[in-house]
Amino acid sequence: MRMSPPALPRRAAAEFIGTAALVAVIVGSGIRADSLSQDVGVRLLANAAASAVGLGLLIALIGPLSGAHFNPVVTLSEWWSRRHRRGGREALVYIAAQLAGAVAGALLAEAMFGRAPGAWASEPRSAPHLLLGEAVATAGLVLVVQGLRRIGRPGLAPVAVAGYIGAAIWFTSSGSFANPAATVGRAFSDSFTGIAPGSVPAFAAAQLLGMLLGMALAGVLYGTPRTAGEPNTAEARRTG
Repeated sequence: MRMSPPALPRRAAAEFIGTAALVAVIVGSGIRADSLSQDVGVRLLANAAASAVGLGLLIALIGPLSGAHFNPVVTLSEWWSRRHRRGGREALVYIAAQLAGAVAGALLAEAMFGRAPGAWASEPRSAPHLLLGEAVATAGLVLVVQGLRRIGRPGLAPVAVAGYIGAAIWFTSSGSFANPAATVGRAFSDSFTGIAPGSVPAFAAAQLLGMLLGMALAGVLYGTPRTAGEPNTAEARRTG
């Protein structure tokens, strides 16, 4: 018997807590790495490993409650693919919870390391090649999320999404923020993972562009999303 999902306020709380925890992991591991090594490669490796492991654990823990989006582009892409069954209110509530959670997580990380919370980041990240990297990183993330659902393998999300983000932190020029909420939160930390507030709008625009690209790629590879009760295309081919 399929259980009904939790009420929207509980799912919003899950998104708030999950996003706050994720950003605390990203920012906190960056602060810790910055204090332990002056080697940029070592700091990036430590931050990428902690971020990937933390993300995977959070998806596994909170996924059954809210879907573990933690990210407005994931929420928007999921809403668009299921818009015939879901209104926009849930997506707006999720995004508000994610934005608030991201800021809370960054401030928590700052406080845990004895830093004065609320200092704006000073690292500019608005060069065109960084924006291109951010669009690519976000497109890949959306493709992974959409692809797993469309092939009927959402249970692989904790490993697949975490693995992709860990890799994208290294192979993209932007460091793969791939998350408008986390980008806003990271503007509140003048640390290794920070982003200057003036760079946030351009980064968010690149992420939204990447979301559209990722959805288009998912459509090319897997066709239109299935509706409830419609058989998986791949399975139908195997059993037909």
